[in-house]
Amino acid sequence: MQTSHYCPHTPAEIREMLAAIGVQSVEELFAPIPAELRCSTFNLPAGMSEFETYAKLQQLAGDNCQNLSLFIGGGFYDHLIPAAIDHLAGRAEFYTAYTPYQPECSQGTLQALFEYQTAICRLTGLDVSNASLYDGATALAEAALMAMRATNRNKVLVDGCVSPIARQVLATYLSHHDAELVELAPLDGLLNRAELAAQLDDRTAALLVQYPNVFGCVEDFSGLAGQVHAQGALLVTAVYPIALGMLKSPGELGADIAVGDGQSLGNPLSFGGPSFGFIAAQKAHIRNMPGRIVGETVDKNGKRGFVLTLQAREQHIKRHKATSNICSNQSLCALRGLIFLAAIGRQGLADLARLNYDKAEYAKSCLATLPGVTVLQTAPTFNEFTISLPKPAEAVVASLLTQGIAAGMPLGPLYEGSENLLVVTVTEKRSKKEIDLLVKELEVALCN
Repeated sequence: MQTSHYCPHTPAEIREMLAAIGVQSVEELFAPIPAELRCSTFNLPAGMSEFETYAKLQQLAGDNCQNLSLFIGGGFYDHLIPAAIDHLAGRAEFYTAYTPYQPECSQGTLQALFEYQTAICRLTGLDVSNASLYDGATALAEAALMAMRATNRNKVLVDGCVSPIARQVLATYLSHHDAELVELAPLDGLLNRAELAAQLDDRTAALLVQYPNVFGCVEDFSGLAGQVHAQGALLVTAVYPIALGMLKSPGELGADIAVGDGQSLGNPLSFGGPSFGFIAAQKAHIRNMPGRIVGETVDKNGKRGFVLTLQAREQHIKRHKATSNICSNQSLCALRGLIFLAAIGRQGLADLARLNYDKAEYAKSCLATLPGVTVLQTAPTFNEFTISLPKPAEAVVASLLTQGIAAGMPLGPLYEGSENLLVVTVTEKRSKKEIDLLVKELEVALCN
């Protein structure tokens, strides 16, 4: 068995290392691995200098479709990132920090997380936030478990308009609990109110909805909290944080818990991550919140300080009593979210949201003029909307990729009978020229 084309050790050194662990050869070292699972060779290239390595990495990055005009969303968005974020979040005291267990030497990180929690509370209109979660999908699952603990019930209703990715994660989480998960099939891209009324009962722990939903629809959830609370259940809303610059907050809608993904708050797409999840809730539910919360206090001299508090994690208490066993927080990514919100401010977020909305409305109006294209308009939208094409959306998207345009997210793989549906996303980064080019190339693709 070859180890590689390039090895920094001499044969004598290799024999000495093998002898130290009690085996005679490399073949004997790998003998416990079934033959069908072994590689015949690692086939590693020869070593490269620093400059050659950098050039190779640049070439690989260039192959990653960096110059596409992105009209894809579905939970991950191509937003502008202020330069201050990279500069401040990249400072050594933040960049190398881990869990701030020792407050006497972690005041900077602790204060940053405390301010992050404050920002999330203001964004969502709710009372309490933790110091972040892994991502938006796991945050939704954690919210479901939180609601089950708070109500001592095990039935969870989830709107079928919630991201299918998040619903898969939710199902995985709940499959290992004594829980009943009921998915409500969408009705014209909206929450099926009749099915909700039939399923909502005194066994229900929570209803989970998304706002705006996966089809881009901004549904009016006013009064929904009252309907849910009448059965003793909780309302959980998954939100797109940029949209909250112009939409009612979850708190204003009467939600008990709000979750979301913070990628759009100053974090790059990075081929899938990392990002961070946020969770906020009414104060009454703080004891059931997963993860850790940073609190404000004073030291023995009366000086303001910060500490970790309410740490109901498996590292801190008996595992079976933990609120979560998979609740890694993403402090550095959450810090980027805080810097983003602080940098643009309340009015800046409102302006950013309006820019997203206006550009999406322009794209929507242009696409609606194309022959055979129908814009689904069952509800208002923010910066995402669904169009129906006269051809399968996947084939159309593949065609436009050759023209440097990622035209959107086909719904066929996610919803049965939706092969011709395409979700188009327009952020502030998309110029009028790019939108016009999308319309032009889509017309060409549909005619061919």
